[in-house]
Amino acid sequence: MQSNKFIPYLALAVGISALSLSAMFVRWAEAPGPITAFYRVLFATIFFAPFLIQQRKKFGKLEKRSLWFPIVAGAFTAFDFSIWNTAAQHTTAAKVTLLGNTSPLWVALAAFFIFREKLKISFWVGLVLTLLGAAFVVGVNFAKDFSINAGDLLASVAAIFYALYQLTTQRGRKYMDPLRYTWIVGATATIFIFFINLFLGNSFSGYSAQTWLVFIASALVSQSIGYLTIAYALGHLPASVVSPTLIGQPVITALLAIPLLGEMPTREQWIGGALALAGIYLVNQARLTPHSETPNA
Repeated sequence: MQSNKFIPYLALAVGISALSLSAMFVRWAEAPGPITAFYRVLFATIFFAPFLIQQRKKFGKLEKRSLWFPIVAGAFTAFDFSIWNTAAQHTTAAKVTLLGNTSPLWVALAAFFIFREKLKISFWVGLVLTLLGAAFVVGVNFAKDFSINAGDLLASVAAIFYALYQLTTQRGRKYMDPLRYTWIVGATATIFIFFINLFLGNSFSGYSAQTWLVFIASALVSQSIGYLTIAYALGHLPASVVSPTLIGQPVITALLAIPLLGEMPTREQWIGGALALAGIYLVNQARLTPHSETPNA
């Protein structure tokens, strides 16, 4: 490893580790999943605001029509976080992280059916491997009562919303710098998640001091540190390095969940996870473009 690449590689490792803790924070918070999501994006948006103001002179003029992209992306993020956090409370941390990271499949399929993009053979091979692996991961429930765990289903739905965020961002970033785009996405997501919680009847107060600390930790670690370090790594490392490394996030979550949550995956789930990760890797490689990756969870 070249010395000038040490910091980017370190940032990548820190970012993936920070994102891998997302499911832990949801499980540790004694609050509904959408509430944890709300305070995660709210606090992170507040933390970023001073830095955004400090850098405002470096920004160019912003066209009003370009604002629709981060606003729509923020709405998709709100549903992604709210659904994914709820899923994390109804299934294991490893499963919710793996299923949430199947978004590249939906991005590629949308690009194929909607935008008529051509897909390589490796994509279809990756698709088969991912679906087969996911079946192994959730297969324990099928073997018992032929039903899918509600958390597994919600995590898969969250992945679709994350894919929609990626598709929107892929186009929106052509018109706006990453800092303002990310902040607007966060601010918009905060507003949408606020109304989601109102609709669900969730309380915004009355939580223990420990839960408030988890809210703050989630915003600082998973949202702020996780996204900033990954963004930094993307600016200094090739996509061919970042992409497969990001896919390893579910593995780290599974390993961390053993001591932190006492969750031990079965042999079948380890095999299924390996197949799914290999499939997602092939999907990413089939559509890989520089600086195209975005972190999940």
